[in-house]
Amino acid sequence: MSKAVHFFRGAVSCLTTFALLLAQFATVRAAVPMTRAEYEACQARDEQGLRKAVEALTLKGLETGLANLDYRAIVADEWRRGNLDEVLDRQVDAAIGQVREESSWFQLWSTLASRERAQELATTAAERVYRSDAIKKVIEQLATGVGKEIGKRIELAVIDTAGPATRCMQAFLGRRYGTTVASVVSSDAGKEYSVDPAKAGAQVSPGQVLVEGSGGIAGTVVLVVRRQLSNMAARIGQRVIGSILSRLVSVVAGGIGLVLIAKDIWDFRHGVLPIIADEMKSKATKTKVREEIASTISEHIGESIKDIADKIAERVVEIWLEFRSAHAKVLEFADRNEAFKRFLDTMRPADLPRLDEVVALVLASEGEAGVTKRLANGTLNLAISALPPAAIDIAREARSLETALQWSAVAGANLPKVVEHEIHRRTTPDTFTKASLQRLLGLGDRLAVTRLAALQPTAREALFELDSSALVRLARNLDETQLDSLSRYLTGLEKGPAQRILSVVAQTPARMAELSSPRVREAIIASRDQAAAVGMMLQVASLPDPGTVIAHTRLVLNGQVSLILLWEKHGTVLAAAAVLGLVLLLILKRLLFGTRPRIVVQHVSERRSQG
Repeated sequence: MSKAVHFFRGAVSCLTTFALLLAQFATVRAAVPMTRAEYEACQARDEQGLRKAVEALTLKGLETGLANLDYRAIVADEWRRGNLDEVLDRQVDAAIGQVREESSWFQLWSTLASRERAQELATTAAERVYRSDAIKKVIEQLATGVGKEIGKRIELAVIDTAGPATRCMQAFLGRRYGTTVASVVSSDAGKEYSVDPAKAGAQVSPGQVLVEGSGGIAGTVVLVVRRQLSNMAARIGQRVIGSILSRLVSVVAGGIGLVLIAKDIWDFRHGVLPIIADEMKSKATKTKVREEIASTISEHIGESIKDIADKIAERVVEIWLEFRSAHAKVLEFADRNEAFKRFLDTMRPADLPRLDEVVALVLASEGEAGVTKRLANGTLNLAISALPPAAIDIAREARSLETALQWSAVAGANLPKVVEHEIHRRTTPDTFTKASLQRLLGLGDRLAVTRLAALQPTAREALFELDSSALVRLARNLDETQLDSLSRYLTGLEKGPAQRILSVVAQTPARMAELSSPRVREAIIASRDQAAAVGMMLQVASLPDPGTVIAHTRLVLNGQVSLILLWEKHGTVLAAAAVLGLVLLLILKRLLFGTRPRIVVQHVSERRSQG
């Protein structure tokens, strides 16, 4: 039976708590509707007007949300929780004892006859009590507890002002930029009102604010509230002293005679001190202290909510200005172009970052006329809603949306591979067909794909006649210069000579080293008989063959092959033959003409001596 009763009491307690929470939320939320005048104020022409409108709505919401807040009840709860009656009674006894010990009997007796002396004694006793460290400490603790409760209520009230503030922003932005922008910005603002209930609530200590939890607008609000509450304890003490002193002075000045009738005659020796002690311990005095604390807190909160409303309005406008700065190009164009504004209004919020980038790319490469054109032909919408991320990567690098669209059209689902192999950096999309790009990517070798992508389309098509393994081997063994030279052979030669070079190089890639020189390539292409020129350069001989040299020389003499190729192919032999021919000519000359007679010239002095 006792278990059932315990369970029933627990259930009733939970339901009661839940009902109180619902009532608190309902009270706060009952104050959020906007009037027509407030809505029209939100449709301001500039940000300053928006700020004023949001500030007015927020202040109204806060005042309504806190209108039924019972400060006296909250203070009374904290008073009981801190057992301040007992603390105050002990401090009164201690202060009265100190004053009694410091005063002579004559001084104490004189207070019974002198109003001024009685007031002085009352003032001294009250200041000893309420300026003591013990009372200051408990008042600070009480302020901390009260601050927590009120801070939570204010935070809830602030959260509830998010609705009117965001609707105000929607009214301000919707007329200018449409529902998408209005929805995104107001949503961003609404997120900043969120408070973590596990971390929220004021933490107050003298001269210091301890902040835990929420950021954004809610964080700003919490800071304002806690800053106000943290300075409250010292003011409460001073205000309580003034209030209690006025009460004590009136009691000791006007009610001494009546009070003394009820006092033991032995207490006469202490003058008005017993009256002062009883009055400061009385229920009426303690009630007065609680009322002064509640009144002080209420005044502080009244000041705080004005500051809160101002800070919230400032932050709401900042959120819009940050958004406008982040999407400057798009919003500026929407301001000037009604069609673009309608298009912007159809965007999903998640697509706005891409819209920013695409518009910036088009403006940079094509100007505003390009944006208008692409808006009309649908390519702007295509770029926002359909282009894969790889296409945007290409557009970003090329700084051209058109390039990205062309690559997307030719590559289709293979566009990520185009970016992966950096094909877009080596050539343009018009050098491929869908089939040729598919053939290239099908090689599956990054190095081969990269090198072949840089070739001319006709050269690449010629290489594609090789099977994939041979083509990969060729592309991996020839560097880009050699592949380029090979491609020039394939595009500059007739089909027969071109196919012969391709076949030989595919089998033995090292042979390309003999043909890659631009001098050799141009000479082969310029030869009248390209087949003979190719055959001459591809002919292999381990030892110099005079017959081969003679045959090749005959080709040159007949004008079939360029003289340059003869020198490139047999340069060493020709040089040796030239030297040998020169030696033979010298020998033949000596044989035919002999040597020249030696002429001796004798000096005159020598002839005289002989004479």
